[in-house]
Amino acid sequence: MEKERVIEVSNLGASFGDTEVLTDVSFSAFKGEVTIILGSSGSGKSTVLKHILGLYPVVKGKINVLDKDISDLSEDEQKKLYMRMGVFYQNGALLNSMTVGENVALPLKQHTNLPDNLVDDIVRMKLGLVNLGYAKDLFPSELSGGMLKRAALARAIALDAPVLFFDEPGAGLDPISLEALDQLILNLKEQLGMSIVMVTHEVSSILRIANKIIYLEKGRVAFEGTLKEALQCDVKSVRQFFSLIDDVDKVKQS
Repeated sequence: MEKERVIEVSNLGASFGDTEVLTDVSFSAFKGEVTIILGSSGSGKSTVLKHILGLYPVVKGKINVLDKDISDLSEDEQKKLYMRMGVFYQNGALLNSMTVGENVALPLKQHTNLPDNLVDDIVRMKLGLVNLGYAKDLFPSELSGGMLKRAALARAIALDAPVLFFDEPGAGLDPISLEALDQLILNLKEQLGMSIVMVTHEVSSILRIANKIIYLEKGRVAFEGTLKEALQCDVKSVRQFFSLIDDVDKVKQS
């Protein structure tokens, strides 16, 4: 049985001025999987993510998200699609002037007409899912780094988006907090049936949660395949990326 595609990028190209940053980038992400976009600095991974999220217009190529061509949508259709795409930004992007609960409620108040009491119930439920039920009335400045990440995750899942995008979620976390965040992401993926697309450099996270790897090099796809295939492939840059990892042999044999 063929797997269901939630993202399909076809021959995506992009330039900034005279500099070409993406060349014929093509790959797919599948329902219920964690797809990791990798590459060295300047490889184009963040540029690809911004195109998928609609932050950059698609000038060359095509991007389908949840069976919708993002370049061929009306304004209303775009709004409906973006409500089905949760986003977790690197720094969490919480508003410091609002409590944690108010931050989580923000997308619900912006994009739905739900009554306040129902919004409050949803906020409590989402915070409970990330083990932050006690932090509803706290401000972001009162949270630790790991707690901030979990609060940002609660906001990202507020609208029950079937696809969740992460931009370096583990940045700045200690190894213990990073592992806890990874486990939480996996738990939410299973409980809510989400598909996840993530840009990260955290190799320990990749080994824990990745189903599929997209490796970019100089704006091109150098590798696309499962984590196990990535660890066994003969692409020099991919092999070097994983070469110093103690747990690689365990993953290869699993």
